[in-house]
Amino acid sequence: METVLRKTPYFADLTKQEMRALATRVSKKHLQRGELLFGEGDSCIGLFMVVTGKIRLFNLSPAGREQVLAVRGPGRSFGDPVVFEGGNHAASASALEDAELLFISRTDFQNFCREHPEVMFKVIAEVGSRLRRMIGIIQDLSFTTVRQRLIAMVLRLAQTSGTASTEELHVELTKTHEELAAELGTVRELVSRTLRQLQAEGFLEVNGRTIIVKDLAGLRREQTSSQ
Repeated sequence: METVLRKTPYFADLTKQEMRALATRVSKKHLQRGELLFGEGDSCIGLFMVVTGKIRLFNLSPAGREQVLAVRGPGRSFGDPVVFEGGNHAASASALEDAELLFISRTDFQNFCREHPEVMFKVIAEVGSRLRRMIGIIQDLSFTTVRQRLIAMVLRLAQTSGTASTEELHVELTKTHEELAAELGTVRELVSRTLRQLQAEGFLEVNGRTIIVKDLAGLRREQTSSQ
């Protein structure tokens, strides 16, 4: 457990004695894929840290449309802001895949931060970083089209994980069109339609979960001209 806790930025610099004291306050929780951990509006009971698997944080509109706010993987925490506020969760959390979590209650985490103020400063820095990301999501949803957001996602994937083949780039999608739609703030049908349009225009080709980027420069121009 100490090894896992050190992967969480908040606790990486604790001494062995401090880490042992923290570990006594931590419990484990297992989630199956698709299982809901908590819902939007539920009372916050504490801080969660991901050991294995991935956790999706999302909101649902009154019509049932989903907006993915973040995905937390191993070494990442969630529930942080409301641990100190004492309010309710602003988003729901569910397992994208089978997951193992560590949990520390709100009271225990607050007491630990009082004993170790340096942890509190790290929490503030992390919450500030997430706030900037949320502002970015709001700006994207307010000022860009689905086409723009989808092109931006393809360009981002091409840069970070694309594999070159002659003059093409192959990008593997790890998410379904429904999951992409939730992340882009739209519906599955519009994601599929936009991909078909980009394919018809010669920018890319869709082969199952593989996107073959045929005109990377053209996609970049398209993104720039749309901004």
